[in-house]
Amino acid sequence: MATNDDESADPIPALVSGARFPDVELPDHTGRMRSLSEIAAGNPLALFTARGWWCPKEQRYMRGLVELQDEFEVAYAQMVVITIDAPEVQSAFRAGLGARFTFLSDAERRWIDLLGLLESTDTTHRPYRPAGFTLRPDLTIHESYNGYWFWGRATAEDLRRDMRAISRDLRDDWEPA
Repeated sequence: MATNDDESADPIPALVSGARFPDVELPDHTGRMRSLSEIAAGNPLALFTARGWWCPKEQRYMRGLVELQDEFEVAYAQMVVITIDAPEVQSAFRAGLGARFTFLSDAERRWIDLLGLLESTDTTHRPYRPAGFTLRPDLTIHESYNGYWFWGRATAEDLRRDMRAISRDLRDDWEPA
């Protein structure tokens, strides 16, 4: 599992289609350390970075993800959100949303700079810039989305399309016999 113990490390190369997303390990909304590969568990993964619970744009977007969680669960796909919120804050936000998917806390900002996802306009809170990534089980990026501007975020249809493409490629029994 990847860790970020060296503050002087160079940023990760561009997070674009075909690149591998680092196997980030952070505490989840319960405080338990979890890695992205553990959460993926051999299945496609949709990963989102978000400013935090306090942002109205994030609240709206997360409500949309909650609407998709049933589909992800029955389709053997995972969703995960990374914010700078502490686990206890994430737990409350997650419960308020009715979300069952995982939230990871980078409250200590161990990964934000390395990933190159620091939002530059909020110098007080130093949150994540909203972004989205659809990942294969080995964390290879299928597609990336710039969510800084709300319309740049992955829509439900984008996520369905990406998960369909990844699943079609992964599942030996995808095509009818």
